[in-house]
Amino acid sequence: MTEIPLILLNLQNDGFHLLVEVTVFDKPFRAVLDTGASKTVFDKASVETHIDPELIKPSDQLSTGLGTNTMESYTLTIPDFKIGDLHLKNYEAAVLDLSTINIAYQQLDMEPVIGVIGGDLLYEYKAKIDYESRSLCLGLSKR
Repeated sequence: MTEIPLILLNLQNDGFHLLVEVTVFDKPFRAVLDTGASKTVFDKASVETHIDPELIKPSDQLSTGLGTNTMESYTLTIPDFKIGDLHLKNYEAAVLDLSTINIAYQQLDMEPVIGVIGGDLLYEYKAKIDYESRSLCLGLSKR
């Protein structure tokens, strides 16, 4: 197991987001931890600033959520993705336009996030979220 600190973000006393630090493209970023998101996704605009946009491939599936059911989705193989001591090589990720999240964060004077860690990854690596200690525990091997 690896224990990763979480950042508890108070959204103007209207709820909370949990943020976790991840490393992608050899750089640290923050991502939203979202147990209600079915998949882990990365923000298209953020990813395009770090890689050749040609590496992002259109997906034949439309994604639902974020206020729409017609969002274009893409896929990308991320060569090196780290969350704490969990090190994923050639991680096949969904890529979406997450600008609505990042605009909201900008309005709160928060730095943008590179993505959302969703239920697929949380389930696969046996996640345990502890709000009291503000930590995320992940197994280092799949279920």
